Amino acid sequence: MADAGEAWLGSETVRVFPEPPGVPDHRSADRFLLWLARRQWSTLTWASLVMGAFTTCGVLLSAAIGAAIDSGLTDGDTTALLFWSGVLTALILTSVALLHFLHRAQAFNWYASAYRTVQSVTGRSVDLGPTLTRRLPSGEVVAVGTDDIDRIGDFYEMSALLPGAVVSIGVASTLMLTSHVTFGLVVLVAVPLIMLSTVPLLGMLSRREQHQRDRQAELTTIAGDLVAGLRVLRGVGGERTLDHRYRDESQRVRAAGVRVGWTDATLQAVRELLPGLLLAGIVWYGARLALTGELTVGQLVAFYGYTTVLSTAVRHLTFTASFYVSARVAARRVVGVLSLEHDHPDPVAPARAPEAPCDLRDPVSGVTVTAERTTGVVCADPSDATVIAERLGRYREEEGAELVERSTGRAVRLRDLPRRTVRDRVLVATNDAHLLSGRLRDELSPDGGLSDERLARVVDAAHADDVVHQSSRGLDTVLTERGREYSGGQQQRLRLARALGLDPEILVLVEPASAVDAHSEAAIAEKLPAERTGRTTALFTTSPLLLAHTDHVLFVREGRTFAQGTHAELLANVPEYAATVLREVATEEIP
Repeated sequence: MADAGEAWLGSETVRVFPEPPGVPDHRSADRFLLWLARRQWSTLTWASLVMGAFTTCGVLLSAAIGAAIDSGLTDGDTTALLFWSGVLTALILTSVALLHFLHRAQAFNWYASAYRTVQSVTGRSVDLGPTLTRRLPSGEVVAVGTDDIDRIGDFYEMSALLPGAVVSIGVASTLMLTSHVTFGLVVLVAVPLIMLSTVPLLGMLSRREQHQRDRQAELTTIAGDLVAGLRVLRGVGGERTLDHRYRDESQRVRAAGVRVGWTDATLQAVRELLPGLLLAGIVWYGARLALTGELTVGQLVAFYGYTTVLSTAVRHLTFTASFYVSARVAARRVVGVLSLEHDHPDPVAPARAPEAPCDLRDPVSGVTVTAERTTGVVCADPSDATVIAERLGRYREEEGAELVERSTGRAVRLRDLPRRTVRDRVLVATNDAHLLSGRLRDELSPDGGLSDERLARVVDAAHADDVVHQSSRGLDTVLTERGREYSGGQQQRLRLARALGLDPEILVLVEPASAVDAHSEAAIAEKLPAERTGRTTALFTTSPLLLAHTDHVLFVREGRTFAQGTHAELLANVPEYAATVLREVATEEIP
């Protein structure tokens, strides 16, 4: 896909954002911000050039007014009047035209930087999986995905103010030096001094913003825990305790926010005071020079315009510094996510992946999922099913599962393969997965590679065709977050259709029909093996309907394979197996 800058410069109606965003530099907050700047250097440069041209027009406007006054307008020279009127009109029209391009460039820079950050954080979050929530509080993740991305976007949106201010200061100082050397030197010395005077306040603002963001993240985490565990808290009488804790933490966040507000207010006051003093001082000094004849009336008027431009430029410099401080605090949190190490890192020297077809074997439990067959796995203890399925998908690495090449018998442990290779070949589908917001079609075919015919087949295999037909716009229905408009059983069937649509080499299903009614369960049991013909499927379930359609069944007791055979053979010969599967009662779909 085209680079973001090329897309902006080359298109008037379509804005193409980068996909993928590239590899972010997460060694530090400053390096991350610099990486973003390099990725969109063309549009940042364009915005800077436009801003520089706009501020230059402002300085030249003041110079033109001063020159017009000194050119004989007071003597009634009509030619001079028409000439300078034309010059001023041209400068004003140019400034108005530049404002259009400036706003477009600034808006694009906001979206480009924010979108790249979203892509980078989202991609890393997906790669980390459960590691993210184990390493970072949920509130921290929420803060990164909302407020911090806005702060980074704001910085790049307003970044053009810096070069614009530098250009206006440079042009104004040059014009002032050519008119009066002392005057120009005063400006060149005063502007850096004003900027240096704000440094202590900027440092304080950075520290207080960091503290306030940390407190806000903790409060968000508490709020998430409160909502998620409200029923449990009410049951054990802990609701009041957590309420007090939330209230106390909320007060700490408020106090931290007030401190940030005081610091920001002080900085804004200094931002207005010092340029105002500079303006008053230059006007006073210029008036004295005019009285002594060292400056003409036109030059004095021009100098007054210069000082107005300079005071605005100084404000822009301090504004940019404030935005940078906020963006740096936000980038530090983004880098915190990007630099997290996965709980199960890729091997330094990856093994050669075995050729398909492969058996998938768990040495700890003795469970072997035979290639190109549907294997049922029944666990006397339901918690064993989750543990074994996670080992088969490389979500747990103790001992570790392995792929066994059928043609040679060569075994390769999953932890010796890159995670991406394992994820491409082995898909573990549990009921903890969620439906994401967006079109149903895109949810069932995330990469967009499934035709309508293929989508219809996987939907039918999951016995979810009635769910699609009852949806307002069929496959084009837009899902809400987690598919809340559907019942528990309907969500489960849609998740199964999504897993089947991905068509992995090895599919590990954990209780794929636990929330559906008996009729739907029977339909899934009949269609699932046919849909997975020629592929490898592990079916962790205690449903007799599903187990009756498997090729082979393993019975796990106390974490180890206790017996194996067909479903009918185990029912007849293993009483514990029969007791486990026959106590399963078909239920109606969960609303």
